[in-house]
Amino acid sequence: MTEDARFEDAYEAALHLRALDVEDLQVISTLAQDAVLPATEMKWDRHHRRFALLINRFRWEDVANGTQRSYERVQSLLFVDEVTKVASQGLDRTDKQLILSLLSIAFVPAGDGTGRVELTLAGDGTIALEVEALDVTLKDVTRPYVAPSRKVPGHPE
Repeated sequence: MTEDARFEDAYEAALHLRALDVEDLQVISTLAQDAVLPATEMKWDRHHRRFALLINRFRWEDVANGTQRSYERVQSLLFVDEVTKVASQGLDRTDKQLILSLLSIAFVPAGDGTGRVELTLAGDGTIALEVEALDVTLKDVTRPYVAPSRKVPGHPE
């Protein structure tokens, strides 16, 4: 008998997810929330129309499953494809020591499948990616490691 996939089935597996619609993007946004990255770990490949980030993702799936071990992070690649233009606000791109914290990923449609993928960062920073179509991939590329803070990320209210 065939069963639907369950969240628990991927508990120990590396994530490899692709979002082609807003609902799928919400899943990726939730799993990438509170990821941290040096500002130097972002690249726009204009020729291949791909914007890529190497993020240190907090493993929210561990929290959702009620894991009893230490909280973990994992390095992941976050790709946005079909990118035609990149803009940022509230970032000092010349600061090579700048560490960014990703809060959310959203899609603002513009018509005919085009739109803007918005990466909202802590501290009022934003990266806006004009896209011809929504196509976002999240892929874990290392084994999980114990989160240096050993805590769940928090947000001031």
